[in-house]
Amino acid sequence: MVKQVPDTYSERKLSAADHTLDRESADAVLDEINERAVEEALLIKEAQGGEVTVVCMGPDRATDAIRKALSMGADKAVHLSDEALHGTDAPATAKALAKVIGTVEGVDLVIAGNEATDGRSGAVPAMVAEVLGWPQLTFARKVETDGSSVKIERETDAGITTVEAAVPAVVSVTEKINEPRYPSFKGIMAAKKKPVSALTLADAGIDASEVGLANAASQVVESAPKPPKSGGVKVTDEGEGGVGVAEFLAGEKLL
Repeated sequence: MVKQVPDTYSERKLSAADHTLDRESADAVLDEINERAVEEALLIKEAQGGEVTVVCMGPDRATDAIRKALSMGADKAVHLSDEALHGTDAPATAKALAKVIGTVEGVDLVIAGNEATDGRSGAVPAMVAEVLGWPQLTFARKVETDGSSVKIERETDAGITTVEAAVPAVVSVTEKINEPRYPSFKGIMAAKKKPVSALTLADAGIDASEVGLANAASQVVESAPKPPKSGGVKVTDEGEGGVGVAEFLAGEKLL
């Protein structure tokens, strides 16, 4: 699963009309953690064979992100794109993605990034697994599979946990999983000829009443631009500098 997001180096803002992400105001890129998910899928394919299918939900311009994944070496893609999807929340997104995955034959493993840089919910892969009724192995820093089962290492504050399940399963990866490859010129040219199946809601069997901003469980009702940075506070040390710093931190509720 991949997602096109606003470039983190661009100015990102919410729409004044409905407070959803204004995707047209910033450069759009394939989310970085999704590149690592694609890379992990390609490594498994290279080691054991198989086929890598990119699944994406997003507007028409998300085709650019899909082509990036294809240029890395993925074989084909399925793109769910429909105006009615605008403003869809995380649970409905997971249900829609599960429907799209259901249109792909012979799926053994779904690999996703643990969270995208725009929404940062960090929950969609687990939600997709719940909808599909498949095991979920989330926040993986290492993935191993023999074709019938999959095992991951999950790093937490308490240590490293090993989780294993039979396939089909859903895996989400963290930034420690790998370093994604750069698409070659040959890969970029080949990506132009690889099949991308464009689906509408009706094509995927999704009811419009289940998605969109009007049907979201939560909505942003008010937003304002981030205020400009102030000049800060200078503490002059004339023998009592430590006290001045402590008082400032206490006033900011940082101490």
